[in-house]
Amino acid sequence: MALAVASIGVVFGDIGTSPLYAFKESISHVVRSGAALNTGDVLGVISLMFWALMIVVTFKYVALLMRFDNKGEGGVLALAALAQRLLGTRTAFFVGMSVLGAALFYGDAMLTPAISVLSAIEGLTILPSLQGHIDPFIVPIALGVLFALFLVQNKGTALVGAWFGPICILWFLVIGALGALEIVRAPAVLAAVNPLYAITLIAGHPILAFVLLGSVFLTVTGAEALYADMGHFGRTPISAAWTFLVLPALTLNYMGQGALVLQHPAAAENPFFLMAPPIMQPALVALATAATIIASQAVISGAFSLTQQAIQLGFLPRLRIVQTSAEHIGQIFMPQVNLLLLIGVLLLVVIFKSSSALASAYGISVIGAMITSSVLALVAIWKMWKKPLWFAIAVMSPFILVEGIFLASNMLKLFSGGFVPLLIASALVITMWTWMKGSQLLKQATRGDEPLTSFLHLIARNPPHRVRGTAVFLTSEPDVTPTAMLHNLKHNQVLHDRIIIACVRTASEPRVPDDRIAMVEHLTPDIDRVTLTFGFMQDPNVSRGLTLARVKGVQFDPLKTSFFVSRRVLSPRSGGGMPRWQDLLYIWLARNATNASVFFHIPAARTVELGAQLSI
Repeated sequence: MALAVASIGVVFGDIGTSPLYAFKESISHVVRSGAALNTGDVLGVISLMFWALMIVVTFKYVALLMRFDNKGEGGVLALAALAQRLLGTRTAFFVGMSVLGAALFYGDAMLTPAISVLSAIEGLTILPSLQGHIDPFIVPIALGVLFALFLVQNKGTALVGAWFGPICILWFLVIGALGALEIVRAPAVLAAVNPLYAITLIAGHPILAFVLLGSVFLTVTGAEALYADMGHFGRTPISAAWTFLVLPALTLNYMGQGALVLQHPAAAENPFFLMAPPIMQPALVALATAATIIASQAVISGAFSLTQQAIQLGFLPRLRIVQTSAEHIGQIFMPQVNLLLLIGVLLLVVIFKSSSALASAYGISVIGAMITSSVLALVAIWKMWKKPLWFAIAVMSPFILVEGIFLASNMLKLFSGGFVPLLIASALVITMWTWMKGSQLLKQATRGDEPLTSFLHLIARNPPHRVRGTAVFLTSEPDVTPTAMLHNLKHNQVLHDRIIIACVRTASEPRVPDDRIAMVEHLTPDIDRVTLTFGFMQDPNVSRGLTLARVKGVQFDPLKTSFFVSRRVLSPRSGGGMPRWQDLLYIWLARNATNASVFFHIPAARTVELGAQLSI
């Protein structure tokens, strides 16, 4: 129960604030079509929204996708890693799906705070005392709220996290109650649970319905969070919270908005806030603002977590990661990511100026991420459940078909704002592709370095001068002599009494147990090779990993050890493996990567960097 309550504040913030704008945008298509609002059209819209929630969220995510966990973790990167492990290979297809899913998420991470906070602040326009006066201040107020939200990210969510669950529970109870009161006044709206009304609307107005589906999809934005946050709360608490609170509250509210519009067609302008009695409207605006801040916080935290995974999987360069909680390892803050998100969100608010305009940009990135997870789930059914391929295709095809229709409808928004998340995603795909390709070329360029076995034979035949102490040399290639070791011997003519060659690896599982993190090989009596394997959701703490290696015979005292790190000075090479602009982008990314001593948690005061020039 405690986990279910906690999940309500983190998992359901995005989808829970969709009633602020989803029905308003959907019914506006019927209003703009010029036809008078009739009962059948309103019931058709509500029916489409209800069955979108059932098919996409309840059937796909809750009933099916959440069964595919990667050692308890969910999300597109965890699912892609699971699919690769099941197939026993890291193919370009799965890497591409991982990169695409991650890139599309960042578009969502920028759009969600912008549209949700704007839609809540726009509730001020219906207050009688502010009508006609507040409109010029909507954007500045929203900018102030969002700026303050990003400004406090470095404090972590622990301070306000305890309020997330209670506030969101209150939110769902209030929106459910408001909807129920309107349903009592117009109970005919309950007929919308019959899918025939949705089918009738599509058959009677196929072009209108196709356009309408792009806004109906706003109902399910945030569904991916149910799966992505499964590792924090577990499948059962999230499923219970959805089934017994969130889904009933959303259904009641959407039907309540439909009931209000059936009674008062003019209320279609802003049905959510107009459901509340005038005396309650200021409190509802305040509660909506709090709920949208929580929804935004959840998406921002999700962006930090996803970026950490992407770095560990080799999709992005090292970025600074700050732990904001001593009790909860998953609570992190990433300054560079926070700044980029802040700039992106503020620009979106300034450019689009209203939630209705932003709704034209919202949806494409979300549906793209959903289709990605559906394709990966097909592989999981095939390999994890050990079912025939035709069975897996039969199970996932209906979901892919529905999501494909939603994608086609959302593409109609392309020139009215839908290109924005695609531009964001494209920029990130290019960045990730460049980093992976450049890292691969760099690895190929260093393969010609001295093999470790040859180096060991060399120093055995010609023993160098030894100095007291222990030296740890970090390397990405365990079979190649670390560049820093070669330079230390070449320029200083010495080696330490004890040498540890440390190689950090990332596993295709979220967390590796302590007893499996360190693998030790005693190469010579005084040289050990330690391979440290961390999960893609773990912090690559080298100092801690080497401490764990002491039980396997490695002599390590962090206060008496020097850490040697190679720093390569890169330059573009004509005729290389990438175009010159990509070379320059990779070099820029490498230069701005977080210092190795900070990223790998090794004492900065005991770290020595030795540089080398290299062309790619």
